[in-house]
Amino acid sequence: MFRASGILKSAALILAFLLAVFLAFQLLEINVEFKLGSVMSRSLPESEAPVHKCGLSKACPPGHMAFKLTSGAASVVGPRMCLEDKLLMSSVKNNVGRGINIALLNGKTGELIKTAYYDMWAGDVAPFIKFLKEIEDGTIVMMASFDDSASKLNDEARKLIADLGSSAVGNLSFRDNWIFVGGKGIKTKTPFEQHIKNSADTNKYEGWPEVLEMEGCIPQRQT
Repeated sequence: MFRASGILKSAALILAFLLAVFLAFQLLEINVEFKLGSVMSRSLPESEAPVHKCGLSKACPPGHMAFKLTSGAASVVGPRMCLEDKLLMSSVKNNVGRGINIALLNGKTGELIKTAYYDMWAGDVAPFIKFLKEIEDGTIVMMASFDDSASKLNDEARKLIADLGSSAVGNLSFRDNWIFVGGKGIKTKTPFEQHIKNSADTNKYEGWPEVLEMEGCIPQRQT
C-alpha cells in the first residue's frame, strides 16, 4: 500500500517537473521570438520613396519631360544637367567648362541636339552670339553657370538669351550663379530660372555664391 502510494507520489512529482520544464521552455521561446522580432523590425529599413526620372521628388504628368539642373560650385565642380533620366552635361562626362554651359534639345522628343560651353571670362563672346542665333524654333535650351558667366556678356548676347525666356540675364554679373531652362520661340518668360548674386556678405564659398539646383517638368512641344 505504502509502496503504491510512494510510486504515485514520485510519478506526480516527475509530471510536475516535466510540466514546469515544458512551460519554462515555452516562455523562453516566446521571449526569444519577441526579442528577435523587435530586433528585426528595428533593423529592416522603412519602405523607400519611389525614385523618379532625374531623381525628381515626384513624377511628371503625361506630356511633360523631367529635368534637373545644377549650377557649378565655385571654380571646382562643374554644372550638371539631366533630362528624362539622361545625363547631358557634367564634370564626369568631361563636357563642361568655365562660363556658360548649354544643352540644346528637341522640344518634341527631348533628344539631345548639342552641348557646348563658352568662356565668359577669358573667351570671346562672338562665337557664343553666333551659336545663339543658330538655335532653331522649338528647341529647348538649358543653361548653367560655372565660375564666371557674365564678364564678356554684351547687350546683344543678353538680348538673345532674354528672347529665349530669361528674366535674369540682364542682371547677371561677375561670378553670379545662374541656371535657366527656356526655348527658342517661347512667347512668355520661363518659370524655370534661378539667379543668386555674388556678394561677400552672403557667399557660401570664398568669392562665389552657393550652388543652385532646380528641378521640374517641361511641357513637350505638340506641333
